Parts: sequence; structure tokens; C-alpha cells
Amino acid sequence: MKKVCFYTLGCKLNFAETSSLIRMSTQKNFQKVEFEDNPDIFVINTCSVTENANKKCKKIVKSALKTSPHAFIIITGCFAQLKPQKIINIPGVDAVLGSKEKFKLFDLIKDFEKGENKSVHVGKISDATKFYSAHSENDRTRTFLKIQDGCNYYCSFCTIPFARGKSRSDTIENILQKARKIITGGVKEIVLTGVNIGDFGIIDGKRKTNFLELIKNLENLNEDIRFRISSIEPNLLSNDIIEIVANSTKFVPHFHMPLQSGNNEILEGMRRRYDRELYLSRVEKIKKLMPDACIGIDVIVGFPGETDKHFEDTYDFLNNLDCSYLHVFPYSERPNTRAIAMHNVIPLKDRIERSKMLRILSEKKRRLFYEENLGKNGKVLFENENINGKMYGFTENYIKVGSLFNEDLINTIQNVNLININTEGFVEIR
Repeated sequence: MKKVCFYTLGCKLNFAETSSLIRMSTQKNFQKVEFEDNPDIFVINTCSVTENANKKCKKIVKSALKTSPHAFIIITGCFAQLKPQKIINIPGVDAVLGSKEKFKLFDLIKDFEKGENKSVHVGKISDATKFYSAHSENDRTRTFLKIQDGCNYYCSFCTIPFARGKSRSDTIENILQKARKIITGGVKEIVLTGVNIGDFGIIDGKRKTNFLELIKNLENLNEDIRFRISSIEPNLLSNDIIEIVANSTKFVPHFHMPLQSGNNEILEGMRRRYDRELYLSRVEKIKKLMPDACIGIDVIVGFPGETDKHFEDTYDFLNNLDCSYLHVFPYSERPNTRAIAMHNVIPLKDRIERSKMLRILSEKKRRLFYEENLGKNGKVLFENENINGKMYGFTENYIKVGSLFNEDLINTIQNVNLININTEGFVEIR
């Protein structure tokens, strides 16, 4: 029985897909092991959102070979789809599989024996039209359920359409069936994930349904479960969706909406499909119906042509916005995108400085959001890690809670009172 180790870079969607690959490997009589357990095979599922993700792939390969010098190393995922020849030339890499080939891994590669003959299995991304279902399992108390893949938006900074292909979705019937199966396994929270989940409903190249219909069907499930919506575009987060969540017994009051810039000129250059006014209206609608809702935001700083004034607009917009935390990314040049040919490139030092400013703002926003919730009750789903005698979990509105480790609380939802923010930045409970 060969030992195989899986390593995931990137988003929740990648984690869901890796988990499905793990289940496939055990069905093929491979033994899943950890990184340090001298694996015979490494499968590295890559990301390509930033240059740092690409560099990290090379570092992981080096670490893998140091751990197990004779291991067979497979690279798959978004970076593999975009740069297969570059990856196959990394010392120690034996095989490269593209986005649609990753789910055929155990059919395309037979012996997993290291040798001189390397293999590249990467087809045209335009041929990636089939939806492959995936969900995470046994890794966390929450499950990430893939409902959609690909993207039709072609924002000027993004490689995802080239790495994952056009938007395509699972059927509502399949998702309901998988959700029931996941719930039967004891999971208490399902996170709906994909590349552009608000565009859910395109099947075989045609729109058959939409995200609103999906969440209506999930809301009507009889099972005891809570659903969390992962990142959703503001132009696709309709008032109807917000209202369903506000009145839901299953969907939690947590939204993650990418903004990317608070300046309309930069948004236009990014080819985003909304302006700051629409974004503000979404936040105001959420907070009107759900005052305690958590709102997370993605921001890119240093996009070509972003002047100090543009950045000030973004900073002021976010500073005045009723949001809870930020995910900040310095702009990263990506091959084959429109943005890479743009003039007025922002120096790296400026991108780093702007990132630092927004990350400080994010900490202030998170702290204020936590403070506003002190004294209130919350329902915490406790996770299974024991970190120095403590365990952690999240409330419905995504407040991270810490408590003394108690094995009996793992994967349970507890009603608690939020009493204090400790020195680590977590909320203590009673």
C-alpha cells in the first residue's frame, strides 16, 4: 500500500477538491499520510491568484523532496493549468495535471514510480465543461461544499477564467442530496463554495436556475444544519438573497463580499461589475435587516494607475463602512491578464505600505465588531483542535471564540455569552 500526502494551497474550493481526491485515493487502496511520514507520493494542489502562491509551490516541492527524496511528486490545480511546462521543469516534479484532469489522477497515472519520463496531462481550458462535485470531509467540523466552478467575468487582474474555465454548476437536486449525506455524517455547518457562487445555475452552458432558488431549497431542508455563504460578488447578492438570510433558520448572518477598490475609476479599470455606490447599498441593506451581521471584504491595493488619491478614496470608504474585517492583497502581476499591459505601475514598496495601512484598519474593524457584540449571546460551533489547552469555534456571525479545551464540546453548538476580548484577540465566553 503506497503512502500518499496531499498538500493544498489557496482557497476553500481547493480544500474541498483535495478532500475529494483523498477519498478517491483511499478507494484505490492508497494510505493517506502526513507530510513528515515519508510519503511515496505527494499531490500538491496549487493556486495562482498571486505570485507568492506560485513561489510557495516550488518551496513545497523542495520540502517534500527533503522529507522523502524518492517520492513521486504530482502538481495539479490552477498554477498547473496555467504553467504546465514551467512546473514540469521544477526539479523533482514527475507529473502535472490540469484543472479537468485532476479528478482523473488515478486513471492517468498508473505506477507512481519516479523515473526519467515525466508526464504532463493538461488539456485546453475551453474543454473544461464538466462539473466535478467536491466537498471537504474529516478535516474540520465545518464542510466546504462545492456548488459551482469557473468564471465568466474576466476581471482585468484575474487568471481564474484561464485556470478553471467557464462558469458551470451542480444541480440543485445533487446539492440537496450531498447536503443530506454530509449532515448524516454529523457535520453541523456547511459552507457553500465555488469560484463565483452568485453565478450559480449554469449547467451544460445554459442557465437553468440561480443562487436564490438554491438557497430557498436549502432553507427548506428538514435537517438541523447551518449554512454559510462564502465569497459572493456584490452585484449578484440581490436584496432577495439578503432577505432570505435575514429571515432564515439555517443561513448564518455572515457575508464576504469582494470590493477590491473603493474608487470607481479603479473599479472600472479592474472591469468589476459594480460601483462603490452599489456596494454601499448592499452593506446598508444587510445591516438594516441584520445589525449584528458580519461583513468581510477583499481589497486589492496597488492596481496599475492607483494614485495616492485613489487609495485615499478606498481607505476613507472602508473606514466609514460598517464592515467587520478585510482581506488585503497587494496587486500581483499575472501573465495573460489585461492589467499586466497597463501603464503607471505602482512600485512594490507603495503596494506594501498601502497593504499595511489597510491591515491595521482591518484589525481596528474586527476589534470594534467584537466589542459591539460583547454582552450578547451567540451560538458557537466548537472545532476539534487542542491548542495549548484551548479550543476555538465561531459564532453564527463569525466571531472567533476561545475556551478551555473540553473534548465533549468538539463539533457541538453551544449557547454562550460573549464577555471579554482577551490579549490574543479572541472572545472569551461564559
